[in-house]
Amino acid sequence: MKKVTRKAGKYEIGRTIGEGTFAKVKFAVNTETGESVAIKVLAKITILKHKMVDQIRREISIMKIVRHPNIVRLHEVLSSREKIYIVLELVTGGELFDQIVYKGKLSEKQSRRFFQQLIDAVAHCHSKGVYHRDLKPENLLLDSHGNLKVSDFGLSALQPQGIELLHTTCGTPNYLAPEVLSSQGYDGAAADLWSCGVILYVLMAGFLPFDETDLPTLYKKIKAAEFTCPCGFSSDAKSLIHKILDPNPETRIKIEGIKNHPWFQQHYVPLKHGEDEEINLDDVGAVSDDIEDESVTEQSDSGKNGPLIMNAFEMITHSQGLNLSALFDRGQDYVKRQTRFVSREPAKVIMSTIEAVGESMNFKVHTRCYKTRLEGISANKTGQFVVVLEVYEVAPSLYMVDVRKAAGDTLEYHRFYKNLCARLENIIWKAKDGAPNSHALLRTMTR
Repeated sequence: MKKVTRKAGKYEIGRTIGEGTFAKVKFAVNTETGESVAIKVLAKITILKHKMVDQIRREISIMKIVRHPNIVRLHEVLSSREKIYIVLELVTGGELFDQIVYKGKLSEKQSRRFFQQLIDAVAHCHSKGVYHRDLKPENLLLDSHGNLKVSDFGLSALQPQGIELLHTTCGTPNYLAPEVLSSQGYDGAAADLWSCGVILYVLMAGFLPFDETDLPTLYKKIKAAEFTCPCGFSSDAKSLIHKILDPNPETRIKIEGIKNHPWFQQHYVPLKHGEDEEINLDDVGAVSDDIEDESVTEQSDSGKNGPLIMNAFEMITHSQGLNLSALFDRGQDYVKRQTRFVSREPAKVIMSTIEAVGESMNFKVHTRCYKTRLEGISANKTGQFVVVLEVYEVAPSLYMVDVRKAAGDTLEYHRFYKNLCARLENIIWKAKDGAPNSHALLRTMTR
């Protein structure tokens, strides 16, 4: 069994840490500086087939324009004849959504801190003429210090001069502003702020202000701003939320009003953002260039003889510090978009069990080498729900199964993962106390 070796320019590419409909996100290391990064890998043939060239170019351009401490940073873009490599800041603290699922709701103080960072980031985007259009907790990441980072600018818009209204309806239904649901056009700034108001409500309440399985009923409630704040909300918090979730975009509170609101001002320290850097958009053309860049090469072993090997250093890099419990502790009451468990069963037994369980859960099962893709329909029947499971060897006769959501709702993934683990109970390794012993595991791996 050989370890996969891939290189893109100065970056050594490692394992997959995220997967979507059109792209994979890989962990990578800058061999010149030792810095860990995330690389979004897209196949050019897929971009062309789905007519996504302009969208990807726009996303790259926008991420270069909106450099800010509370926005995931884009480092550079590389290209080979077949693929695009978008090199991004590696954010290791998970999604803000995970915090909500874990705690049920956040304290008013915690909610305010995240909301202040969100508004700082959104204000910076709007100052550059950029509107995100898909703000939701799943697209808000946390770094290792617990600071918020806005991500996923795939649906964002860069408003041309002289054009006052946007017309494309996009985003996640529960977070959409009323005017986005109409066909009259909308102000991107006001629509983003509505989404921020929904996020603030979710942080403090632990549930959505507008939540119906039936879309016509959901849209009706959004258009009427039909919601109530829980009694635990302070009067100042209620005041601000009602000013943001105003169904009339003309009278909805603006950024400046939010920043001057008494609730927002508590413990607020305006971010000292440095001078804007000179922006180089030369590599945006990499999206459609057909000339192979000789600095981008890929060499990989298919892994046909067994699962890929993951060493202790790689695992530590993917956990927070030296504490591996974040990787394997299934005793917690929550799971993240990407989750893992450990097994001492033979790799082939693990794969066959996963396949059987996937079929019993009515998924279409696709297996190649030691990687399985489970494809199904989301619970609300509005789109795909896809999960990818991959087996890695971390020590002799010890395997880690990496589980990650590729498509679908994050909350649905949380439910799926708990159900999956219950069905795979007979192959999941536990220490005597019922959970994997991360210190013993690390000793086993480093012998």
